[in-house]
Amino acid sequence: MAVIKRALISLSDKKGIIDFAKGLSELGVEILSTGGTAKLIRENGIKVTDVSDYTGFPEMMDGRLKTLHPKIHGGLLGMRDNPEHVKDMEEHGIKPIDMVVVNLYPFEATISKGCTFEEAIENIDIGGPTMLRSAAKNHKDVAVVTDPDDYHVILDELKKSGGHLSSDTHFRLAKKVFELTARYDGAISNYLGRLEERRPEKKFPETLTLQYKKAQDLRYGENPHQGAAFYVERESGEPCVSNSRQLQGKELSFNNILDLDAAFETVKEFPEIAAVVIKHTNPCGVAISGSNPADAYRKARAGDPVSSFGGVAGFNRIVDEETAQEVTSTFMEAVIAPGFSPEALEIFKGSKNLRLLQAPIFTKYHPGGMDIKKVVGGILVQDRDLGSLEEKDLKVVTRRKPTDEELKALLFAWKVCKHVKSNAIVYAFEDRTVGIGAGQMSRVDSSKIAAIKAHSGLKGSVVASDAFFPFRDGVDTAAEAGATAIIQPGGSIRDNEVIEAANEHGLAMVFTGMRHFRH
Repeated sequence: MAVIKRALISLSDKKGIIDFAKGLSELGVEILSTGGTAKLIRENGIKVTDVSDYTGFPEMMDGRLKTLHPKIHGGLLGMRDNPEHVKDMEEHGIKPIDMVVVNLYPFEATISKGCTFEEAIENIDIGGPTMLRSAAKNHKDVAVVTDPDDYHVILDELKKSGGHLSSDTHFRLAKKVFELTARYDGAISNYLGRLEERRPEKKFPETLTLQYKKAQDLRYGENPHQGAAFYVERESGEPCVSNSRQLQGKELSFNNILDLDAAFETVKEFPEIAAVVIKHTNPCGVAISGSNPADAYRKARAGDPVSSFGGVAGFNRIVDEETAQEVTSTFMEAVIAPGFSPEALEIFKGSKNLRLLQAPIFTKYHPGGMDIKKVVGGILVQDRDLGSLEEKDLKVVTRRKPTDEELKALLFAWKVCKHVKSNAIVYAFEDRTVGIGAGQMSRVDSSKIAAIKAHSGLKGSVVASDAFFPFRDGVDTAAEAGATAIIQPGGSIRDNEVIEAANEHGLAMVFTGMRHFRH
C-alpha cells in the first residue's frame, strides 16, 4: 500500500482528534480540514490547510456546502493504478487524498432527546456520508476512519510500517463505513417514516430498517445443531442484559441470555429489593424484601425449590456476601445484578463455572422501544409491554373489597404475572410468589399446576391471571386452593358468572382492564 501523504479531517465528534492529528503531522502527513475542526487543530499548534483554500471555493449555506467539490471527491475516488484516472487528476489539478477522518452530524442523538422537524432535517449530514462512501469505495487506495477508538491503532500501524496501512486494515475500515452509513440512513428513514404530514408521529414506519452489532458468537443456539450469535443495539440507555458485562464463569449460551433477560426484566418491575429465579424464561419464584437481597432470594427460591435448581437468578440491588452464600448453596447457572460486593465476588470464585453478569446501575431512564419477534419470512413489531397499575386503577367487582394486605399482594402478583408465559396464573402473598402456572393451553390447567407448585400452601394467598377467566371454573379452582382474592383483566362475556362465583366463595376480585399475554 502507498504511503499516506494527505489526510482530510472533518468531524462532528472531535474526541481524541488532537492527538491523532498531531501524530499524523509528525509522520509528515498534510492535513486538510473544515470549519470548526480546522480551527481546533490550528489552535493546538498543528499545521492545517482549510478545505476552502484547497478547493478555491468557500464554505457556504451555513456549512451545508463545503466538501462537495471535484478536488475532494476526485482525490478520493481516483484509482492510483488507473492511467486514465491519473491523467484526469493531473489535468484538473486534483491531488490524491490518502486518508479521510470523518464522523457524522448526530442525527440519532438529536431525535432521541426530542427536537423539531426542522432541527432533525438540519442534522442530516450530506457531505460526511458522501466523503465516507467515496473513500470506502476506493478503499484500496484510501484509508477511511470513522471511529475515534481506531485512532491509536492506526497511528501505531503507521509508525511501524513507515507510513502506510495494510490492505486488511483498509478493508476493515471500509466495512465499518458502510455499516455506519447503513445505520445512519436507516435512522433517517425510520424517523421520516413515522411522520404523517410531519405531525403527528406514527409508531410504525412503512419500511423498518434495523441494525444490531454482534456482541459475541455463541457455542450453539437453543440446541447443539443450531449455530448462534448475540447481537445488540449499538446504544441502549436502559440497564439490560445487552449492556451488561460478564465477570466470570463459562461462556454464555443462547438459552442463558434468554433467561438472564427474563430475570433482569422481572426484577426491574420493583422499587423494593427484589429477587427472581428463572427457568426456561419463566419465573420459578419472585420475592421482595424490606431488608436485604439474601432475604428476597431465599423467599424466591422457596417458591419452587425443585425447579429453581440449575436456574438463573436476578437481582435489582448489589449482591452482597450473604446473598452470594445463599446463591452458591445450590447449583445455579447464572446470576445478573447491577453489581457485586468484593466479598460476594470472592465467594463466587469458588463456583468458577457460575456465570456472573453485571448490568449498569439503575439510574433514571425512560424504558421504551419496540418488542420484535421473528416469524419465518418476517417480523412482528409491537410496543414493549410496559403497562403498570396502581390501586386507583383497579375496579372492585365483588361484594367484598380486598383488604389492605390482599391489595398489596394483588399488585405484587400482577407485576409478576406480566413476566409469565400465557396462560399465566400466579399465587402470591404480598412479598413472594407461592405457586406459578405457566404456558398452558388451558387456564384451569395453569391454575392446577400453580397449586401443585405451592410447596408452602396457598391458604390466604391471592391469585393473578394474565387474561380474563372465560368460565367460573378458574375461580372455583382458586377458591379450592385457598386463595382469598383475585386480580384479572375482566372482559369476558361471562364476567357476571365469574363474579358470582367469586361472591359465592367470599372472594374479593378486582378487574384491571389490562391484560398481559406473553407468547
